[in-house]
Amino acid sequence: MIRVGIGGWDFAPWRGAFYPESVKKADQLRYASSQLTSIEINGTFYRTQSPASFAKWRDETPDGFVFAVKGHRAVVNAKVLAGTGEALDWFFKSGITELGDKLGPVLWQFAPYKKFDGDDIGAFLALLPKTADGLALRHVVEVRSKTFLVPEFVALLRKHDVAVVYAESDDYPAIADVTAGFTYARLQQSQDDIGTGYDDAALDRFASIAKTWAAGGEPDDLPRFGDKPAKKAKRDVFVYMISGAKVRNPAAAKGLIARL
Repeated sequence: MIRVGIGGWDFAPWRGAFYPESVKKADQLRYASSQLTSIEINGTFYRTQSPASFAKWRDETPDGFVFAVKGHRAVVNAKVLAGTGEALDWFFKSGITELGDKLGPVLWQFAPYKKFDGDDIGAFLALLPKTADGLALRHVVEVRSKTFLVPEFVALLRKHDVAVVYAESDDYPAIADVTAGFTYARLQQSQDDIGTGYDDAALDRFASIAKTWAAGGEPDDLPRFGDKPAKKAKRDVFVYMISGAKVRNPAAAKGLIARL
């Protein structure tokens, strides 16, 4: 399954540009999830959400819809990631599993100042739980330092079956190695002067990349740093239109879904 979405669903400029004026603020998630196939929840990075909120979001979205959930900053901003076991335990007991089968990947977004340290990163990846309340968990990390562009990092991710974000960004390094049973892309270059955020050629390219990943391949034109290619196997793909010209991101996501 290739799922495509945006970050969050409450953004004032989306009214009129994405949400019809007739859609009430309380019904925005219900509408967004009828148009897209996934949403990345960003609020979980900044503050603890209640179990009731997760249950509400689960019930407001259609069957087959999946949320990605960003891990809390109390975990990823720790100076030593190897010591975050208690914070991880607290995060997964905060109510996230109320999403049930709508819980998709958990995104761990490292700060730009976090540099690659094989021992610390390896210990952190080993701490990430495989299950919570009977749900299988999938983890993905996003790095923002070029020190991670080494084969050792790719090998650690594969050892622990953790994916890495492919970031299409002007500011952050791009790593397109397939390291887990799914792939995860955050596309961050939408433009305000294009109605769909990206032109037709860019959306066609993203669709081709997503299809290659889903079929088990690795696109030849994306940067990889591992010593060897991934094993060929069909996999789920998650693509999010993030940042850039944020007002255009829902249209960009819908444009990509149409091509898939």
